[in-house]
Amino acid sequence: MQKKIERLYKDVEFITSIRPFRNYLNTESLEKTASYIENIFKENCEEVEIQTFEAENKTYKNIIGSFNTSKKERIIVGAHYDVAGDTPGADDNASGVAGLLEISRLIKEMKPSLKYRIDLVAYANEEPPFFATRKMGSYIHAKSLHDKKVPVKVMICLEMIGYFSDKPNSQSFPLPFMKLLYPDKGNFIGVVGKLGQGRITKKIRDIMRENSNIGVYSINAPKIIPGVDFSDHRNYWHFGYNAVMITDTAFYRNPNYHRRTDTIDTLDFEKMYQVINGIFAVLTKL
Repeated sequence: MQKKIERLYKDVEFITSIRPFRNYLNTESLEKTASYIENIFKENCEEVEIQTFEAENKTYKNIIGSFNTSKKERIIVGAHYDVAGDTPGADDNASGVAGLLEISRLIKEMKPSLKYRIDLVAYANEEPPFFATRKMGSYIHAKSLHDKKVPVKVMICLEMIGYFSDKPNSQSFPLPFMKLLYPDKGNFIGVVGKLGQGRITKKIRDIMRENSNIGVYSINAPKIIPGVDFSDHRNYWHFGYNAVMITDTAFYRNPNYHRRTDTIDTLDFEKMYQVINGIFAVLTKL
């Protein structure tokens, strides 16, 4: 376990150390991040694909690592590797990227029996100014699946999975009544789905609960609630796919959200690893 936690730390350390910061303007930094992800995928995955696209006269990349490629129906696990502005982005979203990389290692090492094709996808351009536009890397990827009529069991978005707090009242919520339903300590992980997708959301929550030593809670809520669609899963919803977001709840918990203080020393790597264990189990048991 300790060795695996050290691998996680090393991934986040490398990604957050890249300068200038890996925002949409600094394409050389994004390229360095993409190359790091691609190399680890090549070590572990059966196939690796680079999906390039243009935005504001610059070229960006999605990196896709695949397993069990003979199967038609897929589970997509995705995380964005860009940051908002000049921030190191440890939780947002080096934590999610490190989760992708570790999942690739676990599948190679554990050789689980897989019912579905697994595509691990690292996206560019989740953050502003491209957020909620057709130039998000995840929009490009989701559209490509839709256009090819690729069946997708579910898309699992890893959006900030590393910040936890055991302090009372460290967790806030978009609506006051939610305090009655969820813990006031920010020491759990959330599974967020939209209305009408309760079955898959709860199934993923239950598998994660059974296969990790961390509290796991779920919610299915309308997109008008701030935060429910604030990541790459939104684009899979747009194309009619099931999708959930795995998150530490971002700005409802982490005071470093989109700030220079979003640094590696603020993350809890043991809890982050429990999240990854849970997601790995989902891929093998769903």
